[in-house]
Amino acid sequence: MNLNIKMSGNQLPFPNWKVNRTSSSTVECQLPEILIVTTYPPRECGIANYSQDLINALNSTFVDSFRISICSIGTMHNRYSPPPDVKYLLNADDPLSYTNLTLATNSNKDISLIIIQHEFGIFANQTEVFEQFVMSINKPVILTFHTVLPQPADSLKRHVLELAGAVKGILVLTDASKQILMSDYGVPESKITVIPHGTHLVTYEDKTLLKQKYNLSNKLVLSTFGLLSSGKSIETTLDALPDIVLNNSNVLFLIIGKTHPGVLKQEQEQYRHMLEKKVETLGLNNHVQFINQFVALPVLLDYLQLTDIYLFTSKNPQQAVSGTFSYALNCGCTVVTTPIAHALDAIKKQAAVSIGFGNSGQLAQTVNRLLKDKKLRNQISNNAQHYMASTAWQNSAIAHANLFRKLSKTIADLHYRIPAFNLTHIKNLTKEYGIVQFSKLNHPDIDSGYTLDDNARALIAMCQHYALTGEKSDINYINTYLDFIIYCQDQHGRFKNYVNQQRCFTSQNEMVNLADSGGRAIWALGYLLSLNKLLPEILSGKAEKILEASLNNLPQIHSTRSMAFIIKGLYFANTVKRSDRLSLLIRLYSNRLVEMYKHESSLNWQWFECYLTYGNSVLPEALLYAWLDSGVKLYKETAIITFNFLLSRTYRNDMLKLIPNKSWLHKGEENNKVVKGGEQPIDVAYTIIALETFYMALGNEEYIKKLNIAFEWFLGRNHLKRIMYNRSTGGCYDGLEDDYINLNQGSESAVSYLMARISIERQKMRLKHQDMEWQINQL
Repeated sequence: MNLNIKMSGNQLPFPNWKVNRTSSSTVECQLPEILIVTTYPPRECGIANYSQDLINALNSTFVDSFRISICSIGTMHNRYSPPPDVKYLLNADDPLSYTNLTLATNSNKDISLIIIQHEFGIFANQTEVFEQFVMSINKPVILTFHTVLPQPADSLKRHVLELAGAVKGILVLTDASKQILMSDYGVPESKITVIPHGTHLVTYEDKTLLKQKYNLSNKLVLSTFGLLSSGKSIETTLDALPDIVLNNSNVLFLIIGKTHPGVLKQEQEQYRHMLEKKVETLGLNNHVQFINQFVALPVLLDYLQLTDIYLFTSKNPQQAVSGTFSYALNCGCTVVTTPIAHALDAIKKQAAVSIGFGNSGQLAQTVNRLLKDKKLRNQISNNAQHYMASTAWQNSAIAHANLFRKLSKTIADLHYRIPAFNLTHIKNLTKEYGIVQFSKLNHPDIDSGYTLDDNARALIAMCQHYALTGEKSDINYINTYLDFIIYCQDQHGRFKNYVNQQRCFTSQNEMVNLADSGGRAIWALGYLLSLNKLLPEILSGKAEKILEASLNNLPQIHSTRSMAFIIKGLYFANTVKRSDRLSLLIRLYSNRLVEMYKHESSLNWQWFECYLTYGNSVLPEALLYAWLDSGVKLYKETAIITFNFLLSRTYRNDMLKLIPNKSWLHKGEENNKVVKGGEQPIDVAYTIIALETFYMALGNEEYIKKLNIAFEWFLGRNHLKRIMYNRSTGGCYDGLEDDYINLNQGSESAVSYLMARISIERQKMRLKHQDMEWQINQL
């Protein structure tokens, strides 16, 4: 029995269209189990929140790689009904509970690795029992030290060294903690891994609008947050506030958070009442607001983003890490902080401003100076955002998963979970006339204007999305991008590229080669025409007219990539309404590409040019389309040879490593030349698009394997092991550099990710349909 399935989307006439059924079948197997021993909600403490965020990030970032189970730590005085996801319980005050947990974990063959979230206070009542527990576990153990105390007493040093000797690895959250473990305790460096405290991806909102939302318009907002305790030394700020108010009458200090449960049990609300009394005594009732509740994360992130200056006044110099400090930096707050160990590097990088412990006078002076200097605040905020970029919980999850794989032999490979579609950022970038070129973080930079390049790509991506989903709202965006292309064509049928905010063509059009942008326009027009049965007739009519007007100029174009883009566009147009004229143009360009290949190729260099630069994948892909249009075998043979050569230069150790835009690869250079950085999302997208085309035409499963690896570049399989796609905004970062990521999320990057994501979705659909066909054939 044969099932004939009509796929939504652009059904191309590829020969040998086939999918290997075994590649889509799910192999049921027992995934390695990672047990995390930690305090856990509903218990309210920093480590509980940390672990919950980490576990959520691990589960949302990876799939079919491992499974997480939880052992929740309680005490005689902190007993909670465990949530459904908790598998084990440990009473940290009961020696028998340690014994029972040891027996349970040691006998469980599914557990591959145990990670223990450690804070000295949690195990203070049973230090030796905890030590024996760690030494008795017959699985690899990672011990995460949330606090590392410098200059330890002999007993503490011995205890830490015993733990270090018993575990497979030690994880700390700061470089300072690592240095203390090495210098003060003698723990070998090879055993220590640093993974910073995670932070949430933030969709940076407008501060003015957020203040309006929370009835704080026209206020200069100071804030601090976290579970309240005397260690936060909030009185340091209150004592400084009269001087601040004297200079800034519209200041409001927000104290966000309920009292720490441990403090509440020991002394009830004594500390909060002391603060409230001080507010009254100092006459600050109109300038201080207590938000005495556990604030939901979205609300907390709003409060932090509307904050003008965040005040972190901990009085503990040895505080190794603070989640509240990390969250404030990540939200772009201008942070004034005491120099706890965690803050020292941020202060050094000018991502935060330092004041002395308990020094209210210095705090007042610093805040007054910053409130007068908005430019300085913005600079510190920008430094903080870039400083914290690598700490996103997804990056923390990637670092943890790689450590799990390193220390546990049972985790064979990591498989990234594919994010759902999110077009929010692309739609935010799209204005009345077209899609804006650049973005500052996730804010469209309207001053950057528009380009034909970006609108042509956006047209293709939105057409693909519409073909895939049938989302009616896509039509309006398709029309906007198409009208922009029409606007960029002059009376001679040629295209301009650069348009400013006022819709005027800029002088840039006279200074650069516009052939590539024109080629992309032809690709976009042809692709739209190939969907004429799906799209409104008026759109096809517009595209056909503009394409026809450009044809007379095409033979004069010799730019390599422009010719390739044009071949693709003409091929797509020919799939609907075959034209001898279009086929002749396809052959003209294809013959030129073949001649270029014959001229430059050699035994060790099978390429069209004497260097590999940008957009390389489109060249062999164009020749493959030329073969599909003409049947000329030479085009197919050249396409396969050159594409395989390119893949051999861009895949290393099961990872896509693009030709960097700051150092092209020239003929005659060593193949092992490695230059980190300079990788852009558009080249990843071109690679994925070409791999899909080659797979559909030739049926080689290796292309699909490489396609999936390439897509994971966006999700963290790159040399920095960091995400390039922002799930919160729906945008994509603009560049992967040698040791940092360009956090701006321009239209080129956002659209490139969407095109790549659509290729992945089409592959999933093909596999699903093939599975359906296979199942019916078994009937």
